[in-house]
Amino acid sequence: MSESSVPPVRQDPVVPKPAASLLVLRAAKAPQVLMGMRGAAHKFMPNRLVFPGGRVDPEDLQAAPATPLPEHACALMAHAADAALIRAVGIAAARELEEETGLTLGLPPLLHGLDYLCRAITPDFSPVRFDARFLVVEAEHVGGTLAGSGELEDLRWYGVEEALGLDLAFPTRGVLEQLKLWMAMDAAARRARAHVATLRNRGWELE
Repeated sequence: MSESSVPPVRQDPVVPKPAASLLVLRAAKAPQVLMGMRGAAHKFMPNRLVFPGGRVDPEDLQAAPATPLPEHACALMAHAADAALIRAVGIAAARELEEETGLTLGLPPLLHGLDYLCRAITPDFSPVRFDARFLVVEAEHVGGTLAGSGELEDLRWYGVEEALGLDLAFPTRGVLEQLKLWMAMDAAARRARAHVATLRNRGWELE
């Protein structure tokens, strides 16, 4: 058998790291969401418009919030996460928000105003993978002054429709579409959800 005919060695997919992103939503003439551009030096999604967020750190698993995530949000995440990870996702979302934008949910953070929006898992073939859970919070629950750390460029409030008109990464566009569906629900309908959308290998499914 020639060297060229030797089948390639199959490598198992990289295990995705847990991550959390937070969509901060404010009401103006039209709904707006806080977003910023990842710099060119980032290994994951460089030069892309994203929401504040990042990897769940080991410290997040040990930290405790001032108030927990709402019960219905925890129940939705419990389809694929244990209680420790669910709590850590909320902590990580609050921490990343403050680190990247200067806005805060308090220290320790108040998580009762957050809701679980959707989940996206980086495709199997990617060398860098995240299992990201996207949370949403209305701006009235957030304090502080918007002052980016430099990690996100052009950090500002984007109209939801404005953002959808830009060149977005496929997952980011999908998350914004999920946000529109969430905004169309009243509070009771949001609490009554039994499933959320999950992106796996570029296809959305209910989980």
